[in-house]
Amino acid sequence: MKNYILLLFVFLMLPFISSAQEKDSTKVKGKFVTFFSPTEKLERPAFEGASLIDNPTNVLFQKNTLEVVMAHRFGLVTGDNDLVGFWGASNIRIGVAYSILDRVAVGFGTTKDYRLQDFNLKGAILQQTASNKMPFSVSYYGNFTIDARSEENFNMVQDRYSFFNQIIIARRFSPNVSLQIAPSISHMNAAEAGTTNDMIGLAFGGRAKITPGTSIILDYSQPLTSFDNDDLQPKAGFSLGVEFGTSGHTFQIFATNNHGIVPQYNYMKNQNDFFDGDILIGFNITRNYNF
Repeated sequence: MKNYILLLFVFLMLPFISSAQEKDSTKVKGKFVTFFSPTEKLERPAFEGASLIDNPTNVLFQKNTLEVVMAHRFGLVTGDNDLVGFWGASNIRIGVAYSILDRVAVGFGTTKDYRLQDFNLKGAILQQTASNKMPFSVSYYGNFTIDARSEENFNMVQDRYSFFNQIIIARRFSPNVSLQIAPSISHMNAAEAGTTNDMIGLAFGGRAKITPGTSIILDYSQPLTSFDNDDLQPKAGFSLGVEFGTSGHTFQIFATNNHGIVPQYNYMKNQNDFFDGDILIGFNITRNYNF
């Protein structure tokens, strides 16, 4: 566990390292230039959309872009006259994110389960360059989430609050292959007996294009913190699917064992085991508007 904490600390220090480096940056004709070279060009985005199934990606859209997102998870596929989970208990999130700068976006979403209201922020710390002088991208994603169920579910107002912080390290290896790794910390103000308030997690994900507009996508989330109560220990999240992308739309359809959608609820509460048959169908739809 000490090694995980040390690794996460190094990742979380990257923003401060980046800030120190940017002091040597220059401006040419009013445009931001990386510290590597006044003519350095950025690599194209590693992924099509701002999320890779259940984890955010490093993708940030240009300033004044509005992203509208609908995420849907059907019920577990039980084989008991449930139409592959379509008739089961579903979870839905609708959200928006607005790029206030080319490197910064803010967002809000509302989710059916627990009536969650999440406020989120994403920012680019380092960006991969076409020349590979900077061989990968580093981004930050965080949210502050409020459980908006009725007050009898809580002892104190603060029990409604949860938080998620993640560093996303991504690389576009070729026009067809991109990968990312993302350490995270989830925090719940209220914790059940036998659990903890905090969860360290690690996500892996990737995309492989099979046609110009179609990709195979994979997302894996591993909780690392151990609970005292083994029965409440969260299971790893595993998702495999297909993504279809156009200039303004991204559509992902996949098989997964995550039902929570909001990241900290998947890392801390997921009890579905993909490899034991706890599988559900989900999809994400995004639409971008440029202003």
